[in-house]
Amino acid sequence: MADIMGWNECRNDFIREVEIDPAKINSIIKTAESRLEMIKSLEANKKNCSFIVEGYYEVVKELLVALLLSRGLRSKNHQCLISYFYKNYPQYEAEAQLIAQMSYFRNRLDYYGELIGFDFYERNKAGFDKVITIIKNLLKTK
Repeated sequence: MADIMGWNECRNDFIREVEIDPAKINSIIKTAESRLEMIKSLEANKKNCSFIVEGYYEVVKELLVALLLSRGLRSKNHQCLISYFYKNYPQYEAEAQLIAQMSYFRNRLDYYGELIGFDFYERNKAGFDKVITIIKNLLKTK
């Protein structure tokens, strides 16, 4: 199970309050939706699944950025996006853990060149879509 950074550390060191900017939030959401559309147009296989998982993580990250911005917060760190989601929506603990796993694998890919296994993609693809739907629904609420 992936570790999620503690919210207190995030709040003290990486989170700041910002003015809510609906235009910026909508722009980030549109970018995430365009990225998702592009990812879904690809047929996943063992050669490209690492980059598809990375793309899904980017979509989730962008939507989490939009979620925090819609709540008047900004994070200097991706881990605190996950921490915010986990702290404020504990009913989605399994989804927060999946996002943390995606982050871990994405970092291993980007910084160490370690490919993500096709089995991870196959086991979790429905979960990626579920996480995206959950965050989009949270963005519709205050």
